[in-house]
Amino acid sequence: MATRKITLSLDAAAVEFAERAAAEHGISLSSWLSRAARREAVRTGYHPPARAADAERQAAGDEAELAAAEKELRAEG
Repeated sequence: MATRKITLSLDAAAVEFAERAAAEHGISLSSWLSRAARREAVRTGYHPPARAADAERQAAGDEAELAAAEKELRAEG
């Protein structure tokens, strides 16, 4: 997957939570934040426009992300 370098400003607590979660999952902070952003976008209803050839694959990926986000939310109570 292609990546793009950006600059973000996050509050100190959010950074600390994200760093701890990334460490617990054994992944980089960037990877953890990228996954979290995708999950939240899908959870809140974002569905990227897809070309006709990619629509089926994209829909399956979106459904998997949504299922993972819902499972995570249920686990958190």
